[in-house]
Amino acid sequence: MGVVAIPNRMFFLIEYDRAKGQIVALRTFDDSERKQAQDIRLELELNLNESGIKREVVLLEAASEEAVRLTHRHYFEDLDQLLADLKSACY
Repeated sequence: MGVVAIPNRMFFLIEYDRAKGQIVALRTFDDSERKQAQDIRLELELNLNESGIKREVVLLEAASEEAVRLTHRHYFEDLDQLLADLKSACY
């Protein structure tokens, strides 16, 4: 099994506040900006840690924001939305 190439891939840097259940910041980067995105993610994590702020910071790779919203719904929808979708899928 080989690596699957993602055409026109992009990177999405998400800063997420778990306590509030919401995205604090969402930044997008082109494939050519991968290194910049990685550096910004690391700097953000270090700054948040230094400040004692508890947030989740992730760098995701996908073909589009729509794809990220589909595969990582928990960042974009609240718990009530996720539960309602789960219930409707089961019944």
